[in-house]
Amino acid sequence: MSKTAKSVWNNCLLFIKDNIQPQAYKTWFEPIVAVKLTDNALSIQVPSKFFYEWLEEHYVKILKVALTKELGETAKLVYIIKMENTYGNKQPFTEKIPSSHRTAVKSQDVDIPLNNKSRELKNPFIIPGIRNVKIESQLNPNYSFENFLEGDSNRLARSAGLAVASKPGGTSFNPLLIFGHVGLGKTHLAHAIGVDIKDKYPEKTVLYISAEKFTQQYIEAVKKNNRNDFIHFYQIIDVLIIDDVQFLSGKSGTQDVFFHIFNHLHQNGKQVVLTSDKAPVDMQDIEQRLLSRFKWGLSAELHNPDFETRVSILKNKLYRDGVVMPDDIVDYIAKNIKSNVRELEGAIISLIAQASFNKKEVTIDLARVIVEKFVKNTKREVSIDYIQKVVSDYFQMDIETLQSKTRKRHIVQARQLAMFFAKKFTKASLASIGSQIGKRDHATVLHACKTVDNLSSTDKQFRKYVEDITKKLSV
Repeated sequence: MSKTAKSVWNNCLLFIKDNIQPQAYKTWFEPIVAVKLTDNALSIQVPSKFFYEWLEEHYVKILKVALTKELGETAKLVYIIKMENTYGNKQPFTEKIPSSHRTAVKSQDVDIPLNNKSRELKNPFIIPGIRNVKIESQLNPNYSFENFLEGDSNRLARSAGLAVASKPGGTSFNPLLIFGHVGLGKTHLAHAIGVDIKDKYPEKTVLYISAEKFTQQYIEAVKKNNRNDFIHFYQIIDVLIIDDVQFLSGKSGTQDVFFHIFNHLHQNGKQVVLTSDKAPVDMQDIEQRLLSRFKWGLSAELHNPDFETRVSILKNKLYRDGVVMPDDIVDYIAKNIKSNVRELEGAIISLIAQASFNKKEVTIDLARVIVEKFVKNTKREVSIDYIQKVVSDYFQMDIETLQSKTRKRHIVQARQLAMFFAKKFTKASLASIGSQIGKRDHATVLHACKTVDNLSSTDKQFRKYVEDITKKLSV
């Protein structure tokens, strides 16, 4: 029976599968397609140069043994690189490369070399000059689920994180977007998910990266004409965690490349975890096609921790540091620092340091001094309720009138100003602002903000309203 490219390659795969790790086989050999068999030369199709170089770097010997078993000592191998143009051109990009060449050449038959001298792989995490092909996860093992304390403020996000860590890519939480204000634990939770996955599934490739670093790597790839290699590197990740995804705002090239990476990972059952300081509806200058994908999975918000959670966080921190502190002091700090976890832990560290360096006992008076410094250095956050009261008083109306459905011009303008200042002075989402000011949706709030901006630049009287209320809220 005559041999075909497919039958030869299938036999090679059986041999290779028995001799390498299952995950490596799935990643590097399942995507290969046997194309043709001519004059004892097998042509195989691979998805990118990066892919081809990785095979040559790591699997050249096993490929030669497998092919020799099938076709004898005169066996030859030709790579055909074929990948879809990522700009949407339906015509595939194809070039044929024999196994001992590194540049595009006409199709020709060349023996697989036993001693391969390949150039460095296009791994954006490799330091130039250092041969380190392993993809490090960039995770911080100190950020774990054990020290991410659960409370009402974070229960949904933490539970979703645990579900993703138990079955990455296998839940409906893909992508998982964790959002909330600064210092509430988004980065901690993102790392905890990655750390737990690495512990449960050591064979999976997990990568944590900030959106800022991702952008820098992409710019470098474009400069060096390695865009497709950059894309393929990220497409082989099993669990991709991108921190502060709002940083992609306004960066159309980076958004475009991330769009293609995201699609590939999602379609192949890989897990994507994102963090942001804003909900998807509040992200500006992010392409609509990306925003729609962010909403495919679950968006879980981290809120400011309540009193009980703040006490638990402080006690956990003291326990981990081996410090004993009276409950009344812990309660005092928890009652007075409400904004975020980072400031809460910063206050307790400062208190311990002051007591230790100055050889003072930890007292409520010392705690008061530390807390006053933290509260003074923290910009007071104006509440939405307070803004509505200031605006209502200014226009001599009650809050119920401000929130009412009436379309009278002066009341509509007052309501729009309240929404405008809520967006300016608070960290609340547009949806949250709308819901608190007359049960409106986020689109109404967005329209109100644009209207205030327009009227401020065209109407002298309206500009005075804005200036007066700004002074009252800035006191």
